[in-house]
Amino acid sequence: MLKQFRRLLSAILIYPWAQLTLVLTLLFFSALPTQAQSQPVRVIAFGAHPDDCDQGSGGLAAKYAALGNKVKFVSLTNGDAGHQSQQGEELAKRRRAEAQEAGRRIGIEYEVLGNHDGGLLPTLDVREQVIREIRQWKADIVIAPRPNDYHPDHRYTGIVVQDASYMVTVPDIVADVPALRQNPVFLYFSDHFTRPQPFRADIVVSIDDVYDKKIDMLDAHVSQFYEWLPWHDDQLDQVPKDAVARRKWLMARKPSVIQTVKPEWREPLAKRYGAQAGHIQYAEAFEITEYGRQPNDEEILKLFPFFPETATRH
Repeated sequence: MLKQFRRLLSAILIYPWAQLTLVLTLLFFSALPTQAQSQPVRVIAFGAHPDDCDQGSGGLAAKYAALGNKVKFVSLTNGDAGHQSQQGEELAKRRRAEAQEAGRRIGIEYEVLGNHDGGLLPTLDVREQVIREIRQWKADIVIAPRPNDYHPDHRYTGIVVQDASYMVTVPDIVADVPALRQNPVFLYFSDHFTRPQPFRADIVVSIDDVYDKKIDMLDAHVSQFYEWLPWHDDQLDQVPKDAVARRKWLMARKPSVIQTVKPEWREPLAKRYGAQAGHIQYAEAFEITEYGRQPNDEEILKLFPFFPETATRH
């Protein structure tokens, strides 16, 4: 081994071609991004409707996608009831197209399942759909709503993902898809509900750098943010007709649509971002559930590769 090393060193010192090869090799590997040298993080998020994941984790998804990681959003219903004048297959087709456009805008996959809006139940069939999705995606992280929410579809999405969280590792359950050998980390989206217990912000991610990308995603859901939700809130007459103007109108509604940093998120932000935390305006927060893998700080840094290491390890 020592002789081989001496021969290589002699070649580098004597032959110009060897020196050039060494320099080019070093330059090539130094130019590779750190993220590309490791396995990509695989994230799957479940929402009840074709815009739910975008609201809860659109910024997070954009950050992962920008680093070459793999993200998939899944809507458990087809959204065929969420409109004041359209319904059924016509609306489902429209909302599926909007979801796919939202995913295209930030470079992620977006799937809309065929369960009916307003009729989702935590049945064995739906649980098996979720188990298949998680296994096929080979997920490292799974995100879903908490099972306490104003909307039954949201609640049952949380329950069915919770019910699947252990079963994804059991080979005899949904045996047509190989079971995962390691349980993913399961997270909850943030919410404002307090009973039976309030949301706990375990991980808070700054989305200031992808704020526009999250707006782009929401803007793709025309039927929701410019029609159904304003109509439901008796604000439809306030929505501009021009596409550019209505996007600005959507941005102006940021406290309810884009997640501004809440006071109780400041401490977990400081843990991850150090002195930068005080300047962060927009963020998305997540609670680590009790049902999946429980990551330590070192694993959190690997799963969330955009956190500054120095701030996390202070």
